[in-house]
Amino acid sequence: MTCQSKMSDKLAPAIGIDLGTTYSCVAVWEDDHVEIITNDQGNLTTPSYVSFTEKGRLVGESAFNNAAMDPINTIYGVKRLIGRRFSDPNVKEDIKLWPFIVVAGAKNRPKIVVNYKGEKKNFLAEEISSMVLMKMKQIAETYLGCAVEDAVVTVPAYFNDSQRRATKDAGVIAGLNVKRIMDEPTAAALAYGFHKIKDYSKPQNVFVFDLGGGTFDVSLVNIYGGYFEVKATAGDTHLGGEDFDNRIFNYFVDEFKRKYKKDIRGNSRALRRLRSACERAKRSLSTTSMTTIHVDCLYEGIDFSSTLSRTRFDELNKDLFAKCIEFTDQCLKDAKVNKNDIDIVVLVGGSSRIPKVQQLLEEYFGDEKLHRNINQDEAVAYGAAILAAQLSGQANDMVNKVVLTDVTPLSLGVDITGDVMSIVVARNTSVPTKKVKNFTTIKDDQTSVTFNVYEGERFQASKNHFLGMFNVSGLSPAPRGVPSIDVCFEIDADGILNVSGTVRGSGQTSKLTITNEESWLRKEEIDKMIEEAEKYKAEDEKHKRKVDARRELDDYAYEMSKIMRNQELILPLIPEGEKQRIEDEICEVMNWLDLNKVPPVEASNSKLLGLKEICEPIVAKMKN
Repeated sequence: MTCQSKMSDKLAPAIGIDLGTTYSCVAVWEDDHVEIITNDQGNLTTPSYVSFTEKGRLVGESAFNNAAMDPINTIYGVKRLIGRRFSDPNVKEDIKLWPFIVVAGAKNRPKIVVNYKGEKKNFLAEEISSMVLMKMKQIAETYLGCAVEDAVVTVPAYFNDSQRRATKDAGVIAGLNVKRIMDEPTAAALAYGFHKIKDYSKPQNVFVFDLGGGTFDVSLVNIYGGYFEVKATAGDTHLGGEDFDNRIFNYFVDEFKRKYKKDIRGNSRALRRLRSACERAKRSLSTTSMTTIHVDCLYEGIDFSSTLSRTRFDELNKDLFAKCIEFTDQCLKDAKVNKNDIDIVVLVGGSSRIPKVQQLLEEYFGDEKLHRNINQDEAVAYGAAILAAQLSGQANDMVNKVVLTDVTPLSLGVDITGDVMSIVVARNTSVPTKKVKNFTTIKDDQTSVTFNVYEGERFQASKNHFLGMFNVSGLSPAPRGVPSIDVCFEIDADGILNVSGTVRGSGQTSKLTITNEESWLRKEEIDKMIEEAEKYKAEDEKHKRKVDARRELDDYAYEMSKIMRNQELILPLIPEGEKQRIEDEICEVMNWLDLNKVPPVEASNSKLLGLKEICEPIVAKMKN
């Protein structure tokens, strides 16, 4: 169901976006199937990278390619920042490894500092994520030929409330109407189970093992006909391929220091180049038992070469691999399902290709249960596109029969006397859901009560993740324990929480929605970021026009140069003197292109017009 005319007023189908830590993917439902959309480089996945240069902003492949040259202004891995506070211990650890600068912004939000067009700019993780989402939106629009608005965006199942809200904000800033925030393992289960719906005459227990670039999720999904019911989920939003890269990276940094008595940790360019070599080595070890890394002139003119065996790689990451199995075990226990009752294990995420990970899963479940046929990089976007089609009313009867039920990954509640977490919604409760719990006062004549809201599994409330606070007023003065307050926790289909409080018996009702000024963006902040995004979009389009005009001139000059070198073809058509003059003109244009990497559109067009005036008569003679 593509659009009728390029960039017409008719809206495209809703799209599914897998917003990944290292790579992102976009898909759409059309002609009764899911199409994974290729980017401008012909690739099905796009690096989640943004680079800021003197000339403009780069997103995706071009940003990834610029990382080695300008690591300080090339941003990646922001999924590990989104919705978190600067004081978060995980954020502190990541900052030590990133070449770009992250500082504490207003209200404890992490801000990324870059040099853009000669001035210092600060960006929230939501803004960087919105740039990646906008790139995926543009990829879809180029393919479909019209504007895209509606999308389903996926997040790790273990993303907390503030991370989900922040991801939705990023979608809004990117100009998307985010119809649903969808858990990644659920999307993968839908991708796996969709074509097998008719085969399920009895319920099937599908275990989704999703190990990506920066996050890890496991979910147990029961599939029966068109019903996809998540029974339990577990995981870690800070465990994935980047952590495996970091172990290799630190190993080689130490080796370089040991060999050459020099520490490269202060040189961001050397660190970025070594990290890229480590990433390649990790991928290589999925298909070979030994690999070599080599970086020319890594530091102070020293060429660095070393080898890494799969055995050493496994040893370096032994504890991280063990954590994956621990979460697998926890998920099954929460679902009260024995591992022998699992029918199929679906592997999702690039890091699930690691041989040691697969070996551990084979030992745990049995080799015959591992399903390796699904594309690990595309499955999440595939499932998101199916749900997007259903929500936008563009699907067929089979898709419309699909019913999804998810669960909340963490317990939610409020603190009570003694810093105790009073749980209102237990973890692995099906969502959407609405739960009410009754509370009262702890002092005589209280007229209001303030509740702190947390999510987590610790008995001590302050040890859990603080979401925000809300105040319930309008209580009539009474002895402690007499007033009755109903606290309502309501979780929507996106897994986003709203909390309210109602006073019973006084004839007055007070309902207040939870607010957390530290974590969430206010409407005016989002509006400002949308305005900024439009400005960047205009700049990107202007830059693209320059690049396109330069490329057209370069292609034409190259083709004419090839023709002029064909002596047998050219000499009968024009005299030698004329041939030399044209060759000189082509050479002058090529020299000009070497000196002007991104010239103004007008200048490139003027050069092209001048060259065509000289060359077209020859082209016409050739055709005759």
